[in-house]
Amino acid sequence: MTRNTRLAWVVALVSATGVAGVVAFLLSGGGGGQRGFFDRHYVWLFWVNLGVASLLALVILAALVNLVLRMRRGRFGSQLLFKLATVFGLVGVVPGVLIYAVSYQFLNRTIETWFDVKLASALEAGLNLGRGTLDNLVTDLGQKTRDGAAQLAEGTSPQLLLLERLREQMGARSVTLVGIGGQILLESGGDTRHLTPDRPNPNLLRQARTQGSASQIEGLEDEAAALQGQAQIRALARLPNTQFRLDLGERYLMVVKRIPQSVLGNALAVQAASNEYQQRSLERDGLRRIYLGTLTLVLILGVFGALLLAVVMGNQIARPMLLLADGVRQVAAGDLSAKPVSLARDELGGLTRSFADMTEQLSEAREQVQRSVTELDAARTHLQTILDNLTAGVMVFDAEGRLESVNPGATRILRLPLSAYVGRELTEPPSLARFAAELARRFEQQHESGERDHWQESFELQLDPAQDPLTLLVRGADLPPDERLVVFDDITEVVSAQRSAAWSEVARRLAHEIKNPLTPIQLSAERLQHKLEAKLEGADQSMLARSVGTIVAQVQAMKQLVNEFRDYARLPSARLDPLDLNDLTTEVLSLYAEAQDAGRLRSELATTLPLIKGDATQLRQVIHNLVQNALDAIHDREGGVVTVRTTLSVTENGQPRSVRLAIIDNGPGFAEKVLKRAFEPYVTTKSKGTGLGLAVVKKIAEEHGARISLRNLQPEGTEPGEAPVLGAQVSLSFSNLVAAPALPAAAAVN
Repeated sequence: MTRNTRLAWVVALVSATGVAGVVAFLLSGGGGGQRGFFDRHYVWLFWVNLGVASLLALVILAALVNLVLRMRRGRFGSQLLFKLATVFGLVGVVPGVLIYAVSYQFLNRTIETWFDVKLASALEAGLNLGRGTLDNLVTDLGQKTRDGAAQLAEGTSPQLLLLERLREQMGARSVTLVGIGGQILLESGGDTRHLTPDRPNPNLLRQARTQGSASQIEGLEDEAAALQGQAQIRALARLPNTQFRLDLGERYLMVVKRIPQSVLGNALAVQAASNEYQQRSLERDGLRRIYLGTLTLVLILGVFGALLLAVVMGNQIARPMLLLADGVRQVAAGDLSAKPVSLARDELGGLTRSFADMTEQLSEAREQVQRSVTELDAARTHLQTILDNLTAGVMVFDAEGRLESVNPGATRILRLPLSAYVGRELTEPPSLARFAAELARRFEQQHESGERDHWQESFELQLDPAQDPLTLLVRGADLPPDERLVVFDDITEVVSAQRSAAWSEVARRLAHEIKNPLTPIQLSAERLQHKLEAKLEGADQSMLARSVGTIVAQVQAMKQLVNEFRDYARLPSARLDPLDLNDLTTEVLSLYAEAQDAGRLRSELATTLPLIKGDATQLRQVIHNLVQNALDAIHDREGGVVTVRTTLSVTENGQPRSVRLAIIDNGPGFAEKVLKRAFEPYVTTKSKGTGLGLAVVKKIAEEHGARISLRNLQPEGTEPGEAPVLGAQVSLSFSNLVAAPALPAAAAVN
């Protein structure tokens, strides 16, 4: 119920109560003896009752319609409010209807008993009895007055004495001798409170003159004065003239006697009851209608009050329950914001406050959980970022051996989309079946041996028969509760570096051991030829020449091999000085003028390059070696071209970042198995090559802090092996630059 609705209900209740009070007051005043009250005011009393009843009925109907509309709209709590209003309404309406029915019957019967025939007859008889008693008193006093007049006319005693005697005999208040004009001639007794004598009424005097005597009752007009002793009987009789002189005229004896209080009170009471009865009898139908209408109004007021109390009490009771139910619904929907509470001091109000406190605690708990989840997510993101940027591969398996998570490093090393196999066993990819079996075997060995720490082992993994196997260093550990962690790294390059170091040591020792006897062997063979050639003839001489030539040629080849071993094993340390890479490249390419003139060698040098820090002698050897290898690759290819290119890479603010030297050819490219081990000694595709050229180039690049890379050229947007090879590229990136002013980004060739 809204505030405006409650205000309307209160105003209607106050108005209805006020009108009902006014009507009840009028009803109570209407029975107070005002003759014809209901006849005079029945119409407007009826309409007032009808108006108040209509107003209450409209308010009740509006409340019911509002409640039904709330239920049809599905407003939360309307059904509970309807049930409570129905219960409270029935509690008020049912007893009211029963009382109304009983009161209706009782009122009809009571009104009918008020106007019973016997009661009317009794009142009429009592009224006649009172009237007869008063008439008898009047007649008796009139007769006594005539008798007294006769005695007075015949008496010989003084008239005053006779008057006093008559007053005592009659028990009158006063006895007076009155003249023909009503003047007081002689009086006995009388009312001493009045200064003027009590003269007879002219009408009474006229009647006595005509009839000889007359009597009447006086003072009954004012009941209060009559009851106070002012009601009296006045009798007037003419005296016979035979005893008086004719010149005195007619005289009258006037007797005034008070009516007895008992008789007068009873007569007035009977008369008042009779008048009231007659008045009520005339207003019988109006009285019945007005009382029944008022009874109906009281019923409607009671029903209205009951329904109002039902709604108000229902709202008071339902509000905490609705607050609680709505709060439960919001909490069920995930809303843990502050909930409104009831201000009532009862148990329901306390329940809403307890629920609000519980919701607040839940909100704080959820915020704490969210903070923990956020921190956990941040830690997980941090850990995932670390795992994603690790060069090592990381895999986690569940208790049943299914892949649970994997990082990009594992995908890169194993060259398989391992994220697609999450939730599946590692044995499903055929190339990893043997690797998965080895991992399972190694974990079983750890469990059997009771090891609680991690284990480490290297594995040879053959992913592609056409390529060299990978050498993996694998570490395994158990994760609680039943998970397994596998971390592995590709140590093929490390093994290759170890091989290079081993070959360097072998080369150093071989060069030392072989070089010493080579020159004596060559000199001894030449000396033998010089000493024996003149002594031999024919076939022997030819055989000697061929044998000595073979020995000398093989010794020269052995010397070249030893020199290359020496260069590989004992490459001097680089002396890094400022160097213009374009000038050095131009100088080396000048040695290949014939290839440039034939169009098989060309250069694309950047116009502006910063100086690099390098050793000119070693870098000259590098450029010469790479250019010669590229020319050898296109030797038998028609239209073969070698391009030597220098470029500059800059940062976003125009600062030089690195200088790159690239040697590009359109030859057959590198074999896949050579790409992985191209910088190892004795890895070559040339029939007469030693395989030490690229190994020396790599060592020189490492001395200069440069990054060297090899790749085959293929059409853009294709993966390696998907399209024909368009050539090969070897590039060196020098990041050790001499400080120079910033260059505009547009001047660089990326």
